[in-house]
Amino acid sequence: MRTLAPTMTRSMQRVAETLASDPAGAAALTVTGLAERTGTSEATVVRTARALGYPGYRDLRLALAALAAAQAAGRAPAVTADITVDDPLPTVVAKLAQDEAQCLADTAAALDTAALEAAVAAVAAARRTDVYGVGASHLVGQDLVQKLLRIGLIAHAPADPHLAVTNAVQLRAGDVAVAITHSGRTTDVIEPLRTAFERGATTVAITGRPDREITQYADHVLTTSSARESELRPAAMSSRTSQLLVVDCLFIGVAQRTYETAAPALSASYEALAHRHDPPDRRDRR
Repeated sequence: MRTLAPTMTRSMQRVAETLASDPAGAAALTVTGLAERTGTSEATVVRTARALGYPGYRDLRLALAALAAAQAAGRAPAVTADITVDDPLPTVVAKLAQDEAQCLADTAAALDTAALEAAVAAVAAARRTDVYGVGASHLVGQDLVQKLLRIGLIAHAPADPHLAVTNAVQLRAGDVAVAITHSGRTTDVIEPLRTAFERGATTVAITGRPDREITQYADHVLTTSSARESELRPAAMSSRTSQLLVVDCLFIGVAQRTYETAAPALSASYEALAHRHDPPDRRDRR
């Protein structure tokens, strides 16, 4: 709900806010009752349910009821406060673990699997794949590129924004450009993606804000979630986990589609690096 709310109409946002603040109360209401409570229409309630990934309000209501039951039984997460400067490390561990788990669950629930399938098909068939990101998002991009290289695909993740645009100019139909930006408005990521889009490459945006500029140049949008920002946990830190989940999903899908060539390439890379992970023989030390 946190991720998708900015893309909803104001009336749908009112419904989403009510669901988030009182899942038990909402689960007890019919579609008509929830519409009356939120000052909206039944159609708005149904549209909100579908925007959240459910076929209809009935399915959403069942999910809310299950959540309410878990809360009543004490199985719901009890740690939801932001990390403070005075928190002992065990508390920090508990809070981070809870936030990371919730972030992954939110991302999985909201991920458009049709868009993911399309992105997988494009990367699997691409002549080459460029990945753009800055800061923490660049690190996620490097992770994707490393994985693709290990299965024999050509991929690049330029760190320099100017080089990213230079690379994008060389793309054409049959190539893929992936942009990673939580905010959806990072200029150094938007510019190379726009260039790739104009050159005819298939473009993919991995972002936490599908309503922002980045999606104007994306053929496929993969939406991520993030934990609440705080002084000790900025957006770059809270968004990284969900970005890595999406990147892993994308890679696994590509590896499945290219298995006949990916498996031998992966085995070859393991063999080439295996000796670097073994302790040196004593004779070698001498």
